Amino acid sequence: MIVGEQKPIAEIKEMVAPYKKLLVLGCGTCVKTCFAGGEDETAVLASAIRLVSRKEGRTIEVEELTVERQCENEFIQEAAEAVGRNDSVLSLACGAGVQAIARRFVTKPVLPGVNTTFIGVLEKQGLFTEECSGCGNCELALFGAVCPVTRCAKKLLNGPCGGSQAGKCEVNPDTDCAWQMIIERLKILGQLDNLRAYVPPKNWNTSTSGGPRKLVREDHII
Repeated sequence: MIVGEQKPIAEIKEMVAPYKKLLVLGCGTCVKTCFAGGEDETAVLASAIRLVSRKEGRTIEVEELTVERQCENEFIQEAAEAVGRNDSVLSLACGAGVQAIARRFVTKPVLPGVNTTFIGVLEKQGLFTEECSGCGNCELALFGAVCPVTRCAKKLLNGPCGGSQAGKCEVNPDTDCAWQMIIERLKILGQLDNLRAYVPPKNWNTSTSGGPRKLVREDHII
């Protein structure tokens, strides 16, 4: 089970400010269950963005849509037309869902509207690749929707280490270099200036440094 919480409206407002047409894309499974990004939350957030923008005198068209899951191509395809109509996507999925949408629609900026706080255990046979660590402070908007915290072996936040060879990580040559993926993605989006921004040392208090976490939503306890 993946658990998340919606980012503060002030942070979301800053992320979406450069765009005139925005798709708020909800996810109808995990984040719906934890009341962070389902259909109801998508509708409320879309309305809030419209109200805030109108109050500040900015013009923005906000479309809203919720698909069953943003981490599976079958459901991602349902959003294709809506994504095509808009300048950017504000995804209310977990970090893995944000990256799946960005991988499918390479020319669209995909912004995280949710902080993934932790990922529970799903007991099932198969192969899974980790793309989100549930660090509780999502910065995918800065990194072109590729997570260096999870996908870089050294968790580097300010550019590549210089040790990669032919696009592969020096720690594990079977692994793609996360920072090459970030740079290529930012080139496509015309956002290479993001690389000039210094990212301070990460505050791991929101992550797993303190041991197993528990999420308590007092407003949902019966």
